[in-house]
Amino acid sequence: MSVNPTQSSRFTRLDQSTREDWQSIAGEFRQLAAGLPDRILAHLKLLDGDFGGFPVDRYTHSLQTATLALRDGRDEEYVVCALLHDIGDTLGTFNHPDAAATLLQPFVSEENHWMVKYHGIFQGYFFFHHLGMDRDLRDQFRAHPCYERTAEFCARYDNPAFDPHGETLPISEFEPMVRRVFARPRNGVYKAAMDTNQAAR
Repeated sequence: MSVNPTQSSRFTRLDQSTREDWQSIAGEFRQLAAGLPDRILAHLKLLDGDFGGFPVDRYTHSLQTATLALRDGRDEEYVVCALLHDIGDTLGTFNHPDAAATLLQPFVSEENHWMVKYHGIFQGYFFFHHLGMDRDLRDQFRAHPCYERTAEFCARYDNPAFDPHGETLPISEFEPMVRRVFARPRNGVYKAAMDTNQAAR
C-alpha cells in the first residue's frame, strides 16, 4: 500500500471530502492534464516496430495516415485524429477504435469522434471478406450523417497508408498539433468545472 506523505487531504471516503480537499486535488489534476500530450505521444511510440504482419509497422502507418490527411488539406483536429486512430492497438487489441475514440472524445468534434470510433468497421470493407466476414458491415450505418465522412477517411487515408515507399512525415511535424488539440477539452463531464477553476485563477 502506498500513502502520499505530502498530501493534505486526509479523507478515507469521498463523501468525507471537503471543498478545500478538491481545490488541492484540482491543482494536482491540472498538472496531470498538462502532461497528457506527452503521455499520448509516448504511447503512440509503442507502435514503433510493431508490424503485426503488415508491410509497415503500426507507427509508420499512423504517421503515413496523418501525412496523407495533412497533404490533402485537412484541418489540424482531423489530422490529429488520423495520427491517433490506431493508438488503441496496444491496450485495446480487440476494440482499438473504441480506445482511440475514448481518448479523443473530450477534445474533438462529434463528427471526428464518430469517425474514429467506427473506422474499424468501415476499414473492414477492404479486407473483411478475406477473413470470412461481411465486408459490407458498414452499411448498417448508411443512414448516419457521418457515414460518408468515415468511408472517405478510410478510403483516402487509412486504406492506402501501408506503403513502405509512401511519404511519411516525422512525428515532429505533428507533435505541435497534438499539443494544441489536447490543450483543453471541448466537452465532457468535467469541462464546466475546469472552466470555472480556470476563470477563478
